[in-house]
Amino acid sequence: MRAIRRFTVRTVLPRELAALGELVHNLRWSWHPETLDLFADVDPDTWERVGGDPVALLGAVEAGRLQQLTRDRRFLRRLADAADDLREYMTAPRWYQNIPRAPSAIAYFSPEYGIAAALPQYSGGLGILAGDHLKTASDLGVPILAVGLLYRHGYFSQTLSPEGWQLEHYPSLDPGGLPLTLLKDADGVPARVRIGLPQDRTMHAQIWVAQVGRVPLLLLDSDVAENDNAARDITDRLYGGGTDHRLMQELLLGVGGVRAIRQYCDITGHAEPEVFHTNEGHAGFLGLERIRELTESRLSFDEALEAVRAGTVFTTHTPVPAGIDRFPADMIARQFGGDNAWPTVPVERILALGEEPVPAGQEHESGRGMFNMAVMGMRLAQRVNGVSRLHGEVSRGMFQGLWPGFDLEDVPVGSITNGVHAPTWVGRELMELAGRELPSLVDSAQGWNSVQKISDKDIWEIRGTLRARLVHAARRRLRASWVDRGASVAELGWIDDALDPDVLTIGFARRVPSYKRLTLMLKDPARLRELLLHPQRPVQIVIAGKAHPADEGGKKLIQQIVKFADAEDVRHRIVFLPDYDMNLGRLLVQGCDVWMNNPLRPLEACGTSGMKAALNGGLNLSIRDGWWDEWYDGTNGWAIPTADGVADPDRRDELEAAGLYDLIEQEVADRFYDRAADGLPRRWLEMVRHTLASLGPKVLAGRMLRDYVIDLYAPAAASAQALAADDHAAAKGFAAWKLRVTQAWPGVRVEHVEAAGLGDTPEVGATLELRATIALGELEPGDVRVQAAYGKVGLHDELVRPDFADFAIDSVSDDGRAHFTGAIPLDRTGAFGYTIRVVPAHPLMDSPAELGLIAVPEAPAGMTNGTLR
Repeated sequence: MRAIRRFTVRTVLPRELAALGELVHNLRWSWHPETLDLFADVDPDTWERVGGDPVALLGAVEAGRLQQLTRDRRFLRRLADAADDLREYMTAPRWYQNIPRAPSAIAYFSPEYGIAAALPQYSGGLGILAGDHLKTASDLGVPILAVGLLYRHGYFSQTLSPEGWQLEHYPSLDPGGLPLTLLKDADGVPARVRIGLPQDRTMHAQIWVAQVGRVPLLLLDSDVAENDNAARDITDRLYGGGTDHRLMQELLLGVGGVRAIRQYCDITGHAEPEVFHTNEGHAGFLGLERIRELTESRLSFDEALEAVRAGTVFTTHTPVPAGIDRFPADMIARQFGGDNAWPTVPVERILALGEEPVPAGQEHESGRGMFNMAVMGMRLAQRVNGVSRLHGEVSRGMFQGLWPGFDLEDVPVGSITNGVHAPTWVGRELMELAGRELPSLVDSAQGWNSVQKISDKDIWEIRGTLRARLVHAARRRLRASWVDRGASVAELGWIDDALDPDVLTIGFARRVPSYKRLTLMLKDPARLRELLLHPQRPVQIVIAGKAHPADEGGKKLIQQIVKFADAEDVRHRIVFLPDYDMNLGRLLVQGCDVWMNNPLRPLEACGTSGMKAALNGGLNLSIRDGWWDEWYDGTNGWAIPTADGVADPDRRDELEAAGLYDLIEQEVADRFYDRAADGLPRRWLEMVRHTLASLGPKVLAGRMLRDYVIDLYAPAAASAQALAADDHAAAKGFAAWKLRVTQAWPGVRVEHVEAAGLGDTPEVGATLELRATIALGELEPGDVRVQAAYGKVGLHDELVRPDFADFAIDSVSDDGRAHFTGAIPLDRTGAFGYTIRVVPAHPLMDSPAELGLIAVPEAPAGMTNGTLR
């Protein structure tokens, strides 16, 4: 028989051990080794049995053992010290508290969070990044208030069938057995958020709080008695269900998340957020809820939109349109219209926010039937960024249609390259060795060259320790996997010798969509076998990854890898380890000598696993995509050659796989096995040192979060404060100005451009004087910005990454035409050109492209191309 309900009975701690409960319910333990040591000493055998999960530990430890600890003075002193250390960590001023005029709080929304394996609410890179973001915010004292969903079945655990096919299992999670606290009001009543649904239904959700160091993480849970069965299942699993299900999840995350924040702040006294950070489009509906709040406070929709945009940051994480959530427009209309409409937020305005731009000439193929969550997110945010420099460029191309008429470089999508939380991912031995020689999280840009002080012998010994730990853990997991697939213990003796702690170890672990090319290494199986079985310079590869349950193609890729790895001649040199999670990920990035990444460029937005490997003294072997395109310098790893211009995908894979094999054989393995008389690989360790020194300051999440604070959060808060002052007077004025300019813009034209000082033979160093006549229609000169764009021109007279020079108003004619003057320097030789553009101008705009309005000459009159000498 099966239980009809599952719950966790928690241990009642003796009074002397009450501080253990305080330590357990703050997830700081997940990156604080001293606290983990304390938990391990509560009961070492039980700690090992529960896989290092403190909550499970306290649920399983015997009462007699707890009574013994109440009489252990040494343990009680350690417990008191750990509790005091946590309290100081939670309250002491940190980096952020020294930032002038910083936001009082920032709301951070993500559909998944990878905090610890004990809280399985993540599927891949987006969740791991979000977890590192929160941990780093805690370390730096950044007052983030995070929001997500509590999935009762998490993502999924993965096993393999006898044929190597991925099998998914969804274990039930009991919130009582997780490091969570139910949010309750002063009377002890659980807090609830409520969202109206069509057909007179209501979705209710309770709010669980995970304390991530100093950062509260609110997780909404729809599995409550007030809901019907369909509503209770909304938070059943991460990225599960069909389109309706996903819409309900994103509605709960966005709309419900804002309402949860309001309740949390009201109950706890936490500062209300001034900035809302939306990760990808999943949480985009939060902007609609904030507009609803403001329109119910006597602002118009347009005024509320400006107030909301000013304080919103939107981060896009995907470089492919297929990775963006899109819903049928009629589905959105049903949710926000009819009997479920918000009186102050017209459904037509909501639909317009998510409407996809239609390329010129394709109107008959209009995508107007789909509501695009990323498009809405960008229209609701004044500041938008990608997650690496290359991804920023790709995103500007993807979304250029939102700003028609502007060149790619003018599209207002910036970039902040991701980073990783070192205390979570770096091996403890390496952290202890580095000690004071490595920088703190706060001073991450300083001191990395001091890694040169650490001896080759010490680095190599630690690398050996981490590699051996991975090998032994891989053998345990491999044995368990083969048993799950139906093998008998008697036939698994070969696993005792699978992998080798002294062999060059390459890691490959990630989600398994097709563009990440899990099976590129199999393109030439014979060549791969030669590398694995080389008599003097063997290579071993440890692989892990999950395919989405609905991705049959991804499952086939896993099966291909498993089939190859099952072969008797190579199974000791290449293994696939099922159930990739944070614990396995940590073992891999710490233990592998080389981290391999071979996506189809430029489809990897950033990728952070290679950053983690680098911080552990591993070297990257990667396609120049994501962060590696930005920070590879020729000596801190290897770049796999790309065949970007080859249209045939099979041919491209062949070329890039051949480049991968050549690098492993001729450079990677050669350097790893080139040993000095003392047995140390001096040239290899030289690369390790350079990797730590060159990448260490860059790949840390501390650098990333400081960039967010300084470049996005603080400016967004300042804009939001400016628009909210004096009963939103600036928001009202800005909205009215935008409406006036938008309506009058068809009357704006560049009518004439005159040049003086060019001469017959222009020479570098000269100055070109320009005068532009602009018809402004109903606008005033102060409503616009007139600029010359100038610089190198291409074969078709296109300006290549032009510079800009602002013009000044000279006069206004009786007929309403305005005359502007300016000058451009002839500061380079070769083909040179210029043009004029007119864009709206307002002090509250963050980008000239914000309104998507631009006027340029209808013909190239006024443009002069020539050769300077």
